[in-house]
Amino acid sequence: MAKSANSRQPAAGRRQREGYEGWDEYAPFYDWENARTLGRRDVPFWRTLAGRVAGPVLELGCGTGRIALPLGRAGVDLVGIDRSAPMLARARQRVRRARLAGHVRLIRGDIRHLPFEPSRFAMVMAPYGILQSLLRERDLAATLEASYRVLEPGGVFGLELVADLPAWKEYRRRVSLTGWRRTRGGTHVTLTETVRQDPARHLTIFDQEFTERRGNQRRIQRFALTFRTLTVPQMVRRLEKAGFAVSALLGDYRGTAWDPRADVWVIVARKPG
Repeated sequence: MAKSANSRQPAAGRRQREGYEGWDEYAPFYDWENARTLGRRDVPFWRTLAGRVAGPVLELGCGTGRIALPLGRAGVDLVGIDRSAPMLARARQRVRRARLAGHVRLIRGDIRHLPFEPSRFAMVMAPYGILQSLLRERDLAATLEASYRVLEPGGVFGLELVADLPAWKEYRRRVSLTGWRRTRGGTHVTLTETVRQDPARHLTIFDQEFTERRGNQRRIQRFALTFRTLTVPQMVRRLEKAGFAVSALLGDYRGTAWDPRADVWVIVARKPG
């Protein structure tokens, strides 16, 4: 397991990373990679949870619409918010093609400062680690406070953490994925990845290198994605501090109770009322 020389202690004066960095560059590859890793395994869970509430749903970090579109097709009245314009451009194109504008509304914005009136939503959802892109404690606290404010009394707050981030092994320049991406003429894509841990700041950094080959042409895109390494008990404490009442800790998408060895970490909470 290779370790970066800088993985333990940041150099003096180094600019602190922001969790939103890298997502614009990731947009062309997001769906390609997720189709080969997570796929749609979590979609039925979120569709079922959203289908149980009587009112509109807010998705934090909706990205390219991987979850928003299936929920819209199921009749859920959903608002998706994301900071990345390239991600939202892809989501909007998909919403238009699916003729779901009546159910899915997309907004560019900052999840720390939600631009909605109080008690607007019956449910707020934060799928697949989006809250871990908030790298500072004050940013997470602001997002939880904003989510609490826009939820109606009795409303549901559901979130998922990436399960193994706190124990993710470091490695250097490993070919993680390779395959064809659907484009005119076809494009072959290879993901070469380096993983670094910064335990002092509780961060996991994924250095991404996507190589696209189309005929004799080659294009390389490099960027980093950074996540905060939070455990379920740590997140539970932050939810309770924000005023939420935790109602379920789940270890899979079928409702099995959570334990630290589970492959899935899902928390369901409510705003008392």
